[in-house]
Amino acid sequence: MDTLKAIAASPGIAIGKVFLLDAKKIKTVKKKIGSEDVTKEVTRFKEAVRSVEDQLRKLISELPDEIKEHSNIIKSYILMLRDKMVYDKTIELIKSRRINAEWALELAKEEIRALFSTVADSYIRERIEDIGFVVNKIKSILAGTEARLDLSSIEEPVIVVARSLSPADTLHIRKEKVLGFVTELGSRTSHTAILARSLGIPAVVGLEGVTSKCLSGETMIVDGLKGIVVVEPDDDTISTYRLRQEQYLSYRLEVIHNSRLPAETVDGYRIKVMANMELVEEIPIVVQHGAEGVGLFRTEFLYMTSNSLPTEEQLFLAYKEVVEKLNPYPVTIRTLDIGGDKLASDVCLEEEINPALGLRAIRLCLHEKGLFRAQLRAILRASAYGNLRLLFPMVSGKSEIIEVKGFLSSVMDELENEGHPFNRNIKIGLMIEVPTAVLTADILAREADFFSIGTNDLIQYSLAIDRVNDAVSHLYEPLHPGVLRMIKMTVDSAHREGIEVGMCGEMAGEPLYVPLLLGMGLDELSMNALAIPKTKKIVRQSNQEECSRLVSELLGLESAYQVKEKAVQFFKDRYAIDMETTDFLELA
Repeated sequence: MDTLKAIAASPGIAIGKVFLLDAKKIKTVKKKIGSEDVTKEVTRFKEAVRSVEDQLRKLISELPDEIKEHSNIIKSYILMLRDKMVYDKTIELIKSRRINAEWALELAKEEIRALFSTVADSYIRERIEDIGFVVNKIKSILAGTEARLDLSSIEEPVIVVARSLSPADTLHIRKEKVLGFVTELGSRTSHTAILARSLGIPAVVGLEGVTSKCLSGETMIVDGLKGIVVVEPDDDTISTYRLRQEQYLSYRLEVIHNSRLPAETVDGYRIKVMANMELVEEIPIVVQHGAEGVGLFRTEFLYMTSNSLPTEEQLFLAYKEVVEKLNPYPVTIRTLDIGGDKLASDVCLEEEINPALGLRAIRLCLHEKGLFRAQLRAILRASAYGNLRLLFPMVSGKSEIIEVKGFLSSVMDELENEGHPFNRNIKIGLMIEVPTAVLTADILAREADFFSIGTNDLIQYSLAIDRVNDAVSHLYEPLHPGVLRMIKMTVDSAHREGIEVGMCGEMAGEPLYVPLLLGMGLDELSMNALAIPKTKKIVRQSNQEECSRLVSELLGLESAYQVKEKAVQFFKDRYAIDMETTDFLELA
């Protein structure tokens, strides 16, 4: 029996026989070419790209109706094929270095990998896996091989084990034949993981070497709750996991049943629980798990999968689809929150020594007015089709928001003159994620309709911690007394000015923090959709006045260790510890 640990990508427990997908790695042939062969090699590359485009379009046309809603992921791959970092760069390398297309394509991919590895936002950083899928598809055509894994031969329920599964591969999975899957590559925010959660298939990803540690036909347990894989388990282990499987199914039925209930404490305190989203494909998950709307819709992906900046019309159609499908629930669209150095587009800016503190988010938008205008026009036009709110990231002071509001007003005037319908009274929100925004929250609150606290960046900037630097990432601590005081200060400032305040960072969706956030008086929590049912369950078991007293006590403590010890004990004393919460409390 071999017990392995990796990333829990999709919850649930699967027990079954292994179906090992042996995808042969495509070897990159490296050849220098003569000047007379450059044109021929460029043509060979372009024809391979066109061939992959045809394959992906055929896949979209063949998708069954029940998963048609996931076609946007495949459409994004079609855009990536012509991305300047892939397409233009490969052609440039073929010409400048006089090398064959396979070698040039591999070099282009490695440049992208190095670029993306520096991004703090894990969702954006991990899009390199999507680029890798596109590159492998092109390489397979150049090499004359078929890159798609063959899932059609699965005849009985199995657990699929593979080096990687692309969303295109995952869309071929028949749910009744796949109990779960395990891959060597991937992350919790990968499109494949999102699809697995949408399909309700337990999955563990990022388990390096798993394809060499099992054989087809062997028994395997996949624990998508803890990220555990057991190869050839003994009878006692199988019995234990059968019981856990039954307990989890019973738990999920209860939680999902209660997910439609309002998030209201026993003493009548009502808080809205909403979802964070990146993709249209996540809408079914959001609805099924009882979200009361979308507290954060990230908009960066469209800007990173195109050879040039997306047009106003492309943005409008994407936003309109989300708003219409979720109407009458509110959808909060955050404007572009990325540095210009990461845009897969024609925006050319000087290289920055520290992009995280440079020209990014609202600063970039105010610097690149054409980019900002197109996005604002698209958002405003989409506001005519549902309940849409507008959220501006990384605001550091009043002067910025005054400039933003002035620019927004001019865009509204343009649309009005052109006869486009839109909501002129659209709600305007500010992300509170830098210390100066906290310290001037009373001033900013007079310029906004709501706040949304982005704890990921707020903690990073306040504690001077680079979350992607292994040497200091352990110092990233949501329960640092300084962090808790900043959250409380923001909430109090917002309420004094009569506006609501929510939270959309990772902290909002963790069980241990829910009583603290209730005690601080937040009006809204936005999180991964899968965390919504258990969050609602905790809220409905809580007494807000008791949570408020806890917060008062915690704010007087001197260290994160003391805060954590007290918070964990409070949680254990007052809440039924369920299967999805136990691990988090153990880690805490």
